Amino acid sequence: MRAWAQTQNLHWSCPALPPSPAQAMAEVMALVGDWPDTGCAVVGSSLGGFYAAWVGQQRPNWRVGLLNPAVSPARDLAAYIGENRQWHAPESSFFFRPEYVTELQRLHAGRLSDAPRWMALIAKGDEVLDWRDMLARYGLGRVLLLGGSDHALSDFARWQPEFTRHLLSTS
Repeated sequence: MRAWAQTQNLHWSCPALPPSPAQAMAEVMALVGDWPDTGCAVVGSSLGGFYAAWVGQQRPNWRVGLLNPAVSPARDLAAYIGENRQWHAPESSFFFRPEYVTELQRLHAGRLSDAPRWMALIAKGDEVLDWRDMLARYGLGRVLLLGGSDHALSDFARWQPEFTRHLLSTS
């Protein structure tokens, strides 16, 4: 996505977020606080998709793109309280605190609205999240329900053109 954004001469931001969901969303909202009300998009994958849905509700004119988005991270991550390894950098660790579960509960985006703003790529082959839950929660707008793939959307390049068209659309 970064390389694509650079070819489109778009502003790109993908900050490393802290383990605290409340702090993470405070940092994101501070980062985008002076961004325009229109002409922007938010994208997230997995827990980032859950976060992107929350940001999308805060910014009701932005386009939203979700990639295998988490549906109930408060429920799912409660089992990971304690020391954990970074998924993308296993040599690094972080501590997931019990209060983060409550923070995740507070960040639930509620009922999603304005279907044309939303698009989700959901893989039936996701080995981490249940595609049926993702579809039920995030299936209000455009959905690409992939017959296979995986949680990381290893075949994302195949779907990226359609996904990015949605992000750039003005209708």
